[in-house]
This record gives sequence, C-alpha cells and structure tokens, in this order.
Amino acid sequence: MNNSKQRDKQVRRIIFIEGSANLLVLILKTIVGLSTGSMAILADAVHSLTDITNNVVAWIVMHFSSMPADREHPYGHRKFETLAVFILASILMVLALEIVLNAIRKEEAEVVSSNIELMVMLSVLVINILITSWQHMWAKRLDSDILHADATHTFADILTTIVVIAGWQLSARGYVWVDRLCAIGVACVIVYLAFNLFKRTLPVLLDEYAIDPEEISGLVKNVSGVKNVYRIRSRWIGNTCAVDLVISVEPALTTEQSHAITDEIELLIEKHFAATDISIHVEPEAEQ
Repeated sequence: MNNSKQRDKQVRRIIFIEGSANLLVLILKTIVGLSTGSMAILADAVHSLTDITNNVVAWIVMHFSSMPADREHPYGHRKFETLAVFILASILMVLALEIVLNAIRKEEAEVVSSNIELMVMLSVLVINILITSWQHMWAKRLDSDILHADATHTFADILTTIVVIAGWQLSARGYVWVDRLCAIGVACVIVYLAFNLFKRTLPVLLDEYAIDPEEISGLVKNVSGVKNVYRIRSRWIGNTCAVDLVISVEPALTTEQSHAITDEIELLIEKHFAATDISIHVEPEAEQ
C-alpha cells in the first residue's frame, strides 16, 4: 500500500512539473505570436493550453482517484473528471472554429521574424523534447499508463511546433498564405484532439453500457447453480465500470449457498472485465 501511495505521489509530481513547463511554453508562444503577427504560432499557443488542461485533469484524477464513495456520491467522484474533460473538448471545438474563421477572414498582414523570436521558438522545441524524454523515462520506471499517454501527446506537440516554425519562417519571407495554412492545420489537430475527448467522455456521461450484456450473461450462466440471468446493466465510472444484474437459482437453495454463487460470479466478472463495483440480486427460479 505504501509503495502504491509513493508511486502515485511521484506520478503527481511529474505531472506537476510537466504542467509548469507547458505553462512556460504557452507564455513564450503567446508572446512570440503576438509580436510576430503569426496566426500559426498563436494557434499553437492554444494547442499548448490543451496540454496544460490535460495536466490539470490528470493531476486531479491521480489526487482524487482514491477518494471513497460517500452518501452524496455512491458511485464515487470519477465522473467529475469526465465532465471536466467534456467541457474542455467543447471549448477546444469553439477555439478551433475561431482559429479557422480568423485565418479565412483576417486581412492579410505582415508576418515578421527576428533572431530573438526564432531562438525563443527553438527553445520551446527543446523544452518539449526534454520533457518528452524525461516523461518516457519515468513512465517506464513507474509503469504508468497516464505518463505514457502524456509523453506520447507531448511528442505530437514537438512535430506540430516544427511545422509551425517552418510555416512562420516561410511567411516572414513573403509567403503569408503559409502562415494561414499552418494555423488551419493546427486547428485541425485541435479538432482531432477534441473529437477523441468526446469519444472518451460521451459514453460515460450518457451511461452507455460498459460491457456487452451478452458477454456477461454467457459468463454467468456457466456458473453452477445459476438458472437464468436478468436485467444486466453496466456503466462506466471514470475508467472503471460498475455492473449489476439479477440471477435466478433453485428455490430450495439456502441463503448461504446462494451467497456462495454470487461470490463466484463477482470474482469471475472482476477477473474478466475488471469491474470494481458489482451488485447481484438473487431470486428463486419461478416454477413452470
């Protein structure tokens, strides 16, 4: 238990450090974008804002994932995370639309570049490369899925920033349309990220089943003593799921025997589907 707590604490520390680095990157990109008039760099700054929000959500998840259910939240607090991610995805869609509309409607303006601003953007690139390498190292050491996912996302930011810097430099040399094209490209990346967030959150918020009822039924019916399975329901709670169902058994079985059957079913469902909250109601099989 202590090792697990230490591991979670270390993951939260890494996420906090990465979030601080992303905040610095956001500030630098915003300054350069405003001083150069580059829409692509400003769009990339919005992209960095999503990174910071992801860091905040990840830190909150790690911090509150161990909080037990209470009277007001019998299923726990994990849906607060899901709701926060859904709101983020909605904001990203609006920002992406604004970037595209500005790129299309904005009057052609001069995009400038200087050695100082170029050095700042190259420094941003170096920061992202260092953070990605550092995160990958700790992700392997701690065997953390959330750090692996975050490091992969940061690597995608590196590629985006390289494209943005190239587009900005071409625009500063007279090809202003390249800057607009890069801005639209970054907006497309933001839309893709938002779409993936919606795919992750909507099934949870709409209580879409977490496990195919037929799979649960087939597993449970193989348990000795189970006559039938009814009203199978499952739902996502964050990245875990809850399952409840009704089974029928022989009327002659004792309470102790029925309880032993439900214990076996719970272990099977937990093993096969990694469900953390399982509720089983037992009824006597109706006579034909």
